[in-house]
Amino acid sequence: MTLPQTTHIPSSPLFLGLNPVQLDAVQSLDGPVLILAGAGTGKTRVLTTRLAHILQTGKAFPGQILSVTFTNKAAHEMKERVSRMLDGQPVEGWWLGTFHALCARMLRRHADLVGLTSQFTIIDPDDQVRLMKQLCEADNIDPKKWPAKLIISMIDRWKDRGLKPSEVTSCDAGDIANGRLAQLYTQYQARLKTMNTCDFGDLLLHMITIFKDTHNGVLAEYHHRFKYIMVDEYQDTNVAQYLWLRLLAQGSNNICCVGDDDQSIYGWRGAEVGNILKFEKDFPGAKIIRLEQNYRSTGTILAAASGLIAKNQGRLGKTLWSEGDVGEKLSVRGLWDGDAEARWVAEEVEQLQNKKWRLRQMAVLVRAGFQMREFEERFIQLGIPYRVFGGPRFYERQEIRDALAYLRVVMQPSDDLAFERIINTPKRGIGDATIQTLYTVARSRGVSLYHATAELSETEDLKPKVRTTLQNLLRDFERWRSLVPTMQHSDLAGQVLDESGYTGMWQSDKSPEAPGRLENLKEFVAGMEEFESLQNFLEHVALVLESQNVGDHDDYISLMTLHGAKGLEFDAVFLPGWEEGLFPSQRTMDENGMAGLEEERRLGYVGITRAKQRAYISYVANRRMYGNWINAIPSRFVDELPPETVNAHTETGLYNPGRSQHWDSSGYRSQSSSSSAGSERKSTRVVTASQYKHGDDVFHDSFGRGRVVFVDGHKLDILFEDGQSRRVMDSFVVPG
Repeated sequence: MTLPQTTHIPSSPLFLGLNPVQLDAVQSLDGPVLILAGAGTGKTRVLTTRLAHILQTGKAFPGQILSVTFTNKAAHEMKERVSRMLDGQPVEGWWLGTFHALCARMLRRHADLVGLTSQFTIIDPDDQVRLMKQLCEADNIDPKKWPAKLIISMIDRWKDRGLKPSEVTSCDAGDIANGRLAQLYTQYQARLKTMNTCDFGDLLLHMITIFKDTHNGVLAEYHHRFKYIMVDEYQDTNVAQYLWLRLLAQGSNNICCVGDDDQSIYGWRGAEVGNILKFEKDFPGAKIIRLEQNYRSTGTILAAASGLIAKNQGRLGKTLWSEGDVGEKLSVRGLWDGDAEARWVAEEVEQLQNKKWRLRQMAVLVRAGFQMREFEERFIQLGIPYRVFGGPRFYERQEIRDALAYLRVVMQPSDDLAFERIINTPKRGIGDATIQTLYTVARSRGVSLYHATAELSETEDLKPKVRTTLQNLLRDFERWRSLVPTMQHSDLAGQVLDESGYTGMWQSDKSPEAPGRLENLKEFVAGMEEFESLQNFLEHVALVLESQNVGDHDDYISLMTLHGAKGLEFDAVFLPGWEEGLFPSQRTMDENGMAGLEEERRLGYVGITRAKQRAYISYVANRRMYGNWINAIPSRFVDELPPETVNAHTETGLYNPGRSQHWDSSGYRSQSSSSSAGSERKSTRVVTASQYKHGDDVFHDSFGRGRVVFVDGHKLDILFEDGQSRRVMDSFVVPG
């Protein structure tokens, strides 16, 4: 590894503690600069010092600097840090904030150029959907087939790409809303203008439109104003943000973008990693500075992460290094199933606690939200305090609360709180006035809400449609209740959710959260199988919820998704679920192909580099996903970790009849224990060749016929007749 040459560091207090490369990034002020800041390399220090340096040297006043952050919190912290660096000198008047905040500030000054006044309002996503519903009703568009939320999401996507209604092609619009989507976009924008309002996407779109109109001179005004432009997290910018920045940078050409192409993990919400990859093309003569000295993780953790991300083709390239300890190897563990995985993680956590490690410095980072349940259950059983970040705990999620409410009413009709929660979920046309009437009767008669509903539904006091709806709902509950003694409770739960329309409600929901909610519901039903009866399960959940609300621990282990962990760091990180289909996500690969796979690999890189001292990776042989047991195989990412950076262990008894004995596919020396022999033994995995080769035709029970396009040991990449490429074990296919 070539270390940067030692350079003279100026005596300014601002520069104390900077390494030579960081100093170069701070002092390179003229022309376009791209700072590739690897994980844990002091990016924030460089950004704030650079800003302070510009101000201290008088190269620009605060109002002549445009500094873009991705969160308001980051903007506030940067402002405070720069002020402290300048001994409290005020830095008011500068243009520092998020893309939306800065564009809103600009648009207030030039709103008349896009048909608005400076008092325009900004509507939230709920108001966007309400407005689109009105337009769809007026246009006789079936809301069940084409939900307003889906149409708004498409329009938001176009705005993220900088497309006005006139720029949307028929190819872009497809057949959504019977081919009238572009027309709806036009009508939507017209209504916003009439109401003197805009949505968040418009803030950027309107300013791009204004900048492109050379006759108004607005862009020239900002070219004259801004001497320096700085952008943080450049790898997460979308097309509209990129266009806005490029237009502004045409002035001074002093644009400095800071980011890490290896940490671009938000493609699903519009981020374009290509923006950072083509920086040199967009800004000829750009200076590229790589921050590679890591101050967070051990050398082994960095080597493992670098070995993994090196498999990506779409990257500018850098290698993290550290002057710190080499540290321990990553622990890679193969286990039988999700329960065994949760037990192993909890045992490792307890061992670290015994060594005086704080729980606050540990985290479990999962690829999908449904994975959290097993870890939550295990931590509760062992009394390990934990917190879920980025969302509620499993049993506190909306969809789980709703499902529990249905089952509580099945078991106990007098549960008024549960009955009220789901009486109109999904929508059944039962409004607040009807529910109030039901409560009035219940209180006057001294009966439960359920029994009051039964009585009222047999009278003329309710409207005929409402009466019929309530009668049908009560009949469903009576039927479900009759099945409790004879039906497997997990099967009954699935039937209740399906027949009530609750599952269908989320299946028709087009929001980004809907697939995750459906996965959580399937995990919820699957988890019931561990209990003897429905009553036992409901009692267990009640105790879990009660225990979660007891005390407020100041020391707890963090539980979150990999996406939510970006920017954080922990002494020890657990990374469960490294299996094909789960991580990398099959859905992501199906939708985005190789680009999706590379983003998943970047997500793995982010996960590993959250760890400062220890990282634990696990995979299982059997995983319940989407309500079904599957024979899992280890993620290709396990294979891609440099062998010298890991200690791999695999439990015995994992191999199912008819499956390859090499399901662990790691190629590493493994340690296993034989319970029948009552002794421990070490074995080295013998790598043998697959009987299949490139071009062979094969048949898979689930995916049908396909052709082998790549062979990796006993793992095959197969292009199936449905056009999808999937990785499977060779023991799951036959010559076809």
